[in-house]
Amino acid sequence: MDINLDIYSPVQPIQNELFAAKGLQVFIKRDDLIHPIISGNKWRKLKYVLQQAQAQKKTHLITFGGAYSNHLLATAAAAAKFGFKASGIVRGEEVENDTLFLCKLHGMQLIFTDRESYRDKESLFQKFFGDDGQAFFIDEGGASAEGAKGVSELVDELPQTYNHIFCACGTGTTAAGIINGLTKHQLPTQFNAIPVLKNGDFMRQEINRFLTAPASYNLYTNYDFGGYGKTTTELITFIKQFVAQTGILIEPIYTGKMLYAIYDLAAKDHFTPGSKILAIHSGGIWGLLGMKHKF
Repeated sequence: MDINLDIYSPVQPIQNELFAAKGLQVFIKRDDLIHPIISGNKWRKLKYVLQQAQAQKKTHLITFGGAYSNHLLATAAAAAKFGFKASGIVRGEEVENDTLFLCKLHGMQLIFTDRESYRDKESLFQKFFGDDGQAFFIDEGGASAEGAKGVSELVDELPQTYNHIFCACGTGTTAAGIINGLTKHQLPTQFNAIPVLKNGDFMRQEINRFLTAPASYNLYTNYDFGGYGKTTTELITFIKQFVAQTGILIEPIYTGKMLYAIYDLAAKDHFTPGSKILAIHSGGIWGLLGMKHKF
């Protein structure tokens, strides 16, 4: 089977009084529209990984994630769509929730493991699937050079050149892919990464390991709102207002934090008037299922 999806990811303007007052043109690339479940950077990161598995004649995808992992769900859906078997090794005690229900509905077998064991994913792979010749290892979040390659194709689709591109960062693969795409096209665009994990300075090392050439970029580490999966009343209020004003659904784990950063930097006159700014909506909307109680 041909492992591909028709990409539908339009660039749309975001109209806001703040941006108008500051003389900014702000746009959002709707990678969340690529697929209902295999959306955004999840599909881009999986594309070449799945092609690699197919080329090696592997039929059983093994991957990793937390109990609300969008990557687990995307992998389960992609496996079902493209004819693979899938197993997910889940960090933490055994639980039931909406995300894991959808994983199982797509045929994914779930194995729960304690957090200490989870740190060594290669060992877990060998423990559970070392004797399975059809098993194929996919790192947490799809972090890989193949993942960055898939993400780099996003830049091929851009309708114009922007002064700034912003993206949320979890593993650094998406950021590296976009930077590689900008380098390939020799664009003067400034890339801005928003780590969603606490003390995100380490993200520079994660991004750099997947770069095809050295590149400069900005890393804003003060928009994590307490760390991965953490949030505040201020962020939830922003997301409610954004969704109500734009009709674009976002969540507080990734895209919500990145967009908050753009609005905050604009309010602080960080951008030169006349700047064109592109926000990358990296999908992950199903993350809302685990955050309902915050709203």
